[in-house]
Amino acid sequence: MDVKDLIKKGESETIEFKRKLNDSVYKTLSAFANTDGGILLLGVSNDGKVFGFSGDLDSLARSIRHNLRINPSIKVEEIGGKKVVIIDVSKSPVPISFKGRYYKRVGAQTVEMGWEDLQRFFLQKSGITWDSLPSSATLEDLDEETIRKFVHMARNRLPYINENEDVESILDKLGLLEDGKITNAALLLFGKEPQRYYIQAKVRIGRFKDPITIIDDKEIGGNLFTQVEEVMKVIMSHIGVRYEFEGELRRKEIWDYPLDALREAIINALIHRDYTDPSNVQIKIFDDSIWIWNPGELPPGIVIEDLKKETHPSKLRNPKIAQVFYYAGLIERWGTGTFKIVRLCLENGLPEPEFREEAGGFVVLLRKDIYTEDYLRKLGLNDRQIRAVLYVKKKGRISNKEYQGLFGVSKPTASRELDSLVKKGILKRVGVTGRGTYYMLKGSKVS
Repeated sequence: MDVKDLIKKGESETIEFKRKLNDSVYKTLSAFANTDGGILLLGVSNDGKVFGFSGDLDSLARSIRHNLRINPSIKVEEIGGKKVVIIDVSKSPVPISFKGRYYKRVGAQTVEMGWEDLQRFFLQKSGITWDSLPSSATLEDLDEETIRKFVHMARNRLPYINENEDVESILDKLGLLEDGKITNAALLLFGKEPQRYYIQAKVRIGRFKDPITIIDDKEIGGNLFTQVEEVMKVIMSHIGVRYEFEGELRRKEIWDYPLDALREAIINALIHRDYTDPSNVQIKIFDDSIWIWNPGELPPGIVIEDLKKETHPSKLRNPKIAQVFYYAGLIERWGTGTFKIVRLCLENGLPEPEFREEAGGFVVLLRKDIYTEDYLRKLGLNDRQIRAVLYVKKKGRISNKEYQGLFGVSKPTASRELDSLVKKGILKRVGVTGRGTYYMLKGSKVS
């Protein structure tokens, strides 16, 4: 891409214009190196006007090497007789500073890294994970009872750990000691009060009537095992349950949301959150949905669509924590949790969960089954349509022929009433014409 094309594209996360050489040039080059690389055009103003650069290129290259310890590609192109210097910087495998400060790109801006940014940045560059770092806490800060309970839970996956071993030996075998000190993972997993050291390691739960009206607000602390159980209790106190009877009058609980999907989403938020971020995990319970947010976006190389696949690459932000949850039987194979959430919701007749990145974090949005008989009647559906929707919730799909057979109506009537359900946004048609056409709940996954 030549200079004219670059100017035409305009400034972005990877393209910057600078009219003259000054400190802002070095800051931007540092930011490019610390982010994803980029191209700086020297001799071009922010609005794309070409002024040219008259300095010595050898001196420029030496100055960049001296100030930043990098060797970018430097070349010159002329526009209207004016020289524009193209400085192409690659992403650096090591952190690059300018005058003792570190910079990164955020959109088309160069910004100085704060303390949390730096901590996260150096960990990422070093390949060391936060949960493997030694903590300032000691063995006395750990709850032995929680450790013993874990060993019992993990007995099938950790047969080489004896339930009667001393705590230090157990932690050592789990890889939760670093030079004789307990790691951050050990503190969060088994601590008596981890929040004394990491106040952000909490979950905040709110029950909302609408986006701004809070009915209930709670903060859950303690170790991660405690948080999972206590968060589940709070959520269950705010969602509905009904009962169905099977066989010998055996009662079956039907919750608004599959409890296993909720538990999986909570564990996912605790395992994958960024603990260098000062924010808490946040959960908002609404009348028709549950919103679960954790600090920390998806790792590079993972996209939202991957999360809906049965298997996808797993890049763990906190591998020590994830390993212990796996040993305890609380998670299965890595990279399958989000697919499990999707599968459980669809199997229970709920809309497909939504995954998205939001406000520097990751969101799981679970939607409630709103298609109760009372709700459907309020929409003006007739009895056949209501029964058809309930049938689809149970069976997963319905065809025109099945509709005719279930309700003893003609094909035109079945077509008209099914089309009405599609127009109301309740069902979706799969297929175009012919025997292969059928109807599913809108938002359900086509198998």
